Amino acid sequence: MEMQVGADSLQLPRPVYIMQTASVVGKLEGEGPIGDCFDMVCADDRFGSDSWESAESEMQKEALTLALGKEGLQAEQVRYLFAGDLLGQDIASSFGLLDFSRPIFGLYGACSTIGEALSLASMTVAAGYADLVAAVTSSHFGGAERQFRFPIEYANQRPLCSTWTVTGSGAYLLGTKKTHAKITGVTTGKIMDLGVRDAQNMGAAMAPAAAALILNHMKDFARKPEEYDAIITGDLGSVGHDILVELCQIGGCDISQNHYDCGMVIFDHEKQHTCAGGSGCGCAAVTLGSYFLPRIISGKWKRILFIPTGALLSPVSFNEGQNVPGIAHGVVIEYEP
Repeated sequence: MEMQVGADSLQLPRPVYIMQTASVVGKLEGEGPIGDCFDMVCADDRFGSDSWESAESEMQKEALTLALGKEGLQAEQVRYLFAGDLLGQDIASSFGLLDFSRPIFGLYGACSTIGEALSLASMTVAAGYADLVAAVTSSHFGGAERQFRFPIEYANQRPLCSTWTVTGSGAYLLGTKKTHAKITGVTTGKIMDLGVRDAQNMGAAMAPAAAALILNHMKDFARKPEEYDAIITGDLGSVGHDILVELCQIGGCDISQNHYDCGMVIFDHEKQHTCAGGSGCGCAAVTLGSYFLPRIISGKWKRILFIPTGALLSPVSFNEGQNVPGIAHGVVIEYEP
């Protein structure tokens, strides 16, 4: 089998199965349209901790513990961890996964991190370097606001194009044990910068990267959008969704009939006042595992393209007036009878 496909993609030489998932979310997420799908909803967004950042670490710890428990596995059986978050130097992952004492790769792809983690984790298993790995990501509304925007106490007015950082953590166990969901391909994204400087409008910043990845993916695999039951982006929100559909149409690729966005699914923006939708490393991670993946496992869907998206900004780049580049990572997930 030819593993390198086209310019940006890989076809895995053997199936990599999603053996188990777990999702842990906060109170607002639990009150949303898919609140009943999550494994754990905590009424206290501090998760018993004394800070937002410590709470995020607790979510990662709980998510991975749940995933392992559901599969009847011990942490010692996991060969590698692939983990990341939005906080500086990935501290949520470092402190949250410390007690598992497993070899770990700390990752940062902003809100696209779960796509990066699943890509690298599946490549590791497909190459025979591990039989069991875990991919874990998280985000927290309080921690993200404090780091990237304004203190919550400031109570600033949010523009309608802004997104609401999801308080949540998703964990995935990937391995060689056969299940009904397998990862068969990967398309790695390129950093795209079309001059967006508004850090509140991340959908506009990330949509070009998602569009480029979709066009490159279809070219690499010689496929059309209709060959996928769903093309799922991570957290473009309603603003980014519209831009993405238009950019893809300009590129000769119509995704208007089968595009979904995790950020638009996880909240009811009118009732919950979350503006354009959800975002954050936890948004795509918890929504895929709890809401979309069951459609693959049941056989209702046969193939999806999962594309978490990220805005590559930092407090330093924002304060220096830099643009907000975007990134996207694509993972093909298929049904296994």
